[in-house]
Amino acid sequence: MNIMVVGGGGREHAIIRSLKKNPAVTTIYALPGNGGMAEDAVCTGISATDIQAISAFAKENAIDYAVVAPDDPLVMGCVDTLEAQGIPCFGPRANAAIIEGSKAFAKNLMKKYNIPTASYEVFTELDKALDYVKSAPIPTVIKADGLALGKGVIIAQTRQEAEEAVTDMMANAKFGASGSTVVIEEFLTGPEVSVLAFTDGKCVKPMVSSMDHKRIGDNDTGLNTGGMGTVAPNPYYTEEIARQCMEEIFLPTVNAMNAEGRTFKGCLYFGLMLTPNGPKVIEYNCRFGDPETQVVLPLLESDLLTVMQATTNGTLSDTEVVFSKKHACCVITASAGYPLSYQKGLPMTMTEEAKAHTYVAGAKLSEGKLVTSGGRVTGTTAVADTLEDAVKEAYRLAQGVCFEGAYRRSDIGRRALQAKN
Repeated sequence: MNIMVVGGGGREHAIIRSLKKNPAVTTIYALPGNGGMAEDAVCTGISATDIQAISAFAKENAIDYAVVAPDDPLVMGCVDTLEAQGIPCFGPRANAAIIEGSKAFAKNLMKKYNIPTASYEVFTELDKALDYVKSAPIPTVIKADGLALGKGVIIAQTRQEAEEAVTDMMANAKFGASGSTVVIEEFLTGPEVSVLAFTDGKCVKPMVSSMDHKRIGDNDTGLNTGGMGTVAPNPYYTEEIARQCMEEIFLPTVNAMNAEGRTFKGCLYFGLMLTPNGPKVIEYNCRFGDPETQVVLPLLESDLLTVMQATTNGTLSDTEVVFSKKHACCVITASAGYPLSYQKGLPMTMTEEAKAHTYVAGAKLSEGKLVTSGGRVTGTTAVADTLEDAVKEAYRLAQGVCFEGAYRRSDIGRRALQAKN
C-alpha cells in the first residue's frame, strides 16, 4: 500500500512510525514531512495547506490511503478533495472539521445539545465585547474563534488583561481573521485531561487519556505553547469519569454532529476539565493532538492502519482497539526563546538511542545535516511499567538531543506523579 500523511511535525512522525508497523505498507509519503523523519517516510516538501498540489500528488503516486493530520487542511476541505477523486482518507470532511475551526460553532453546538461546558458569550463587535468584560467575572477566558496554532486562548487575570486580549484579537488582528469573532467564557477549575477518540460517526472508541503541559516554564508558568510534554494515562481520569464522559460528552457530541448533518469520522479530540461539578468540555479538536499523539500511539497495541480504515469504512464497532496498561512520557526539546522569537538553522545531533525514541517536529536537512527549523524541535518518548520510570527514561533519552540553546521543562509528569501518590 502507498500511504500519504499530510503534515510535517512530531505528531505526523508518530503517526508514520505507527503506520509502518503494518506489513502491507510499502511506501509512506509525508507532505511536507521534515528532515528528521526522512528515515521513516519519503518527504515531499509539499505544503500541508496546498490542497491542489496534495491532490495532484495523490493522483500521480497512486495513493491507496491518505491520513490528513493537521487542523488547517482539514478545515480547508483536504479530505473532501481527496475523497472526490476516490482516495479513502482518515480525517473529517470540512463540514465536520468546523468543530475545531470555529469555537463559536462548537460552543453553540454544546449549548443546543446540552453537552457540559463553560458558560459563554460570542462577540463580533469590539465595543460590545469590551462592555461585557467590564462586568464579567475575573479571571475570564478569551478565545479567538478560528485556528491560531493553539495560542488563541488568553486567561485574563485582570480586567485590563481582558480588555487588552479582546483589543489585540478584534482590533489589532493578532491572530488575523481568526480573531474577528471572539468567545468569552467562564473560567473553570480542576485537572485538565486530553482524550483522543477514534470515531466512524456512529461508534466512539476513546484512546488512553493524557495530560499535556502547555506553559513554557516549570510549575506551569509563563506563556502558553503548543505543548511542552505529555504523560499517559492521566491519573485524574478514572474509570468512573470515563464512563460519565462517554455518556454525557463523547456519544452526545458525535450524535449532535450527525443531527446537524455534519457526520464526524476520524480522530475527535476532547479537551476536558474535571470541575467540582463534573467533567466539562474546554475545547474540541478535529484531529490528533500534538504532543498527546506522541504518548498515546506508543501505547496502542492494535494496528493503527486497520483502526483508521475502520473509521473511514464505518466498521469501527467490529474493530479491536487495545492499549497497553503501561505508562508513557514525552519530553519536548525546544529552541531558546520559544514561543516568542528563536534562532533557526542551528546544527543538531541525536544519539542513535535517542533517535529511536524521538519524534522530530522542527528540523530540516541542510547540506545533508540536520538543523533546527522550529520552536518545538523534538519530542522524546519513553514507555515503562510505571509513570515514574517512564518520566526518568524520557529525560535520560532526551539528553541525547543536542543543539545550542536546547530547552526543556524539568517537571513533565510531576503533577501526575503527585496525583498518584
